[in-house]
Amino acid sequence: MTTTTKNLPLSGIRVLDFTQVMMGPVATQMLADYGADVIKIERPGTGDLSRTSFPNDPAGLLGPVYCSLNRNKRSVVLDMRKQEDKALVLQLLQTSDVVVNNFRAGVMERMGFGYEECSRINPRIIYAVGTGFGLTGPYAHKGGQDVLAQAMSGVMARRSDASVPLSVYSTTFADYSAGMHMVQGVLLALLQRAKTGRGQKLSVSLLDSMLAAQTQESAAQLMRGREVNWGAMPLTGVFETSDSALVLVGAFKANPLKDIGTALGIEGIENDARFANHELQVKNKTAMQDLFRARFKTNTTAHWLGKLEEQDLLCAPVMTLAQALADEQTAVNGMIWETQGEVEMVRVVGSPIHLSDAPVGIRIAPAQLGQHTEAVRAEMAALNVGAAE
Repeated sequence: MTTTTKNLPLSGIRVLDFTQVMMGPVATQMLADYGADVIKIERPGTGDLSRTSFPNDPAGLLGPVYCSLNRNKRSVVLDMRKQEDKALVLQLLQTSDVVVNNFRAGVMERMGFGYEECSRINPRIIYAVGTGFGLTGPYAHKGGQDVLAQAMSGVMARRSDASVPLSVYSTTFADYSAGMHMVQGVLLALLQRAKTGRGQKLSVSLLDSMLAAQTQESAAQLMRGREVNWGAMPLTGVFETSDSALVLVGAFKANPLKDIGTALGIEGIENDARFANHELQVKNKTAMQDLFRARFKTNTTAHWLGKLEEQDLLCAPVMTLAQALADEQTAVNGMIWETQGEVEMVRVVGSPIHLSDAPVGIRIAPAQLGQHTEAVRAEMAALNVGAAE
């Protein structure tokens, strides 16, 4: 899939991108997908840490993790210890709309690119900062990472089955959520700048994003002191079948237990005194779900999905990622993007936001380290932008 910046929502917006790994890059990639000119500043030699996520990857510094987070960006290698490279950043600041970083507190300031300095050079600049735990407070200088945010936000402690040991969730939802909150913050700041003419500083953190994701559960805890755990509801669960597994959510029905019993051939289960109401179903969840499990094991996932759907029950097969990527719905939704990269065909998941008047795709393949350095230098020279004093 290929496209151009013409008529894309963020065409004409320049983003100076100091981010690396995931939270920041997934945010700037979203901005780039929708037309922003994202100039990614990378360190000499190694660049973004995600370039080497897979040791000895055959693609070298263009491995799949880097490719998944850095399409539609231009890579510029600069050494901040060199005055001429620092001068180029100061020139770029004068022509940029947004600066983004996800360093630890103080790193940008030590390089001379803190908010006060950038705002002095360009009062219209929007300065976006991603942190682990916030700009101030007891954890402000603590290194931020997705798993730490899972642990410190309550997410890791909340399990659908209390008998399952505590574990790390296998998808980086803290990074992704904070990255999307950063995109929202940048867009909101751009809208406000259109009214006021002024830029501003915005920040997001992994911790805040994980707390925000638990908005219902947090309100229940804060206002009632009660634990809400939708995954632990008695009529919800993951069940093995004779050939794989499925998930069932017994909700939004007048008598879901009756419908589940009809689907599974356990007639009259709704009249069992042990399961007569929600409170008893919670108390006797193990006994009730043992009945479900015994039935599900007698036939295939496809068979039981058919039976459950006949009763209009919410259900789905448990797929592997490979199966989900190969699923027809994924293709219909246009979620797999591909383009010829510098060393191989790049195949990645695309944007989940589908605008009818702004079709998006890969305009710039994930770049080799420093691929656009000289072009950007030439642009600044042609614009005759002087280094800020």
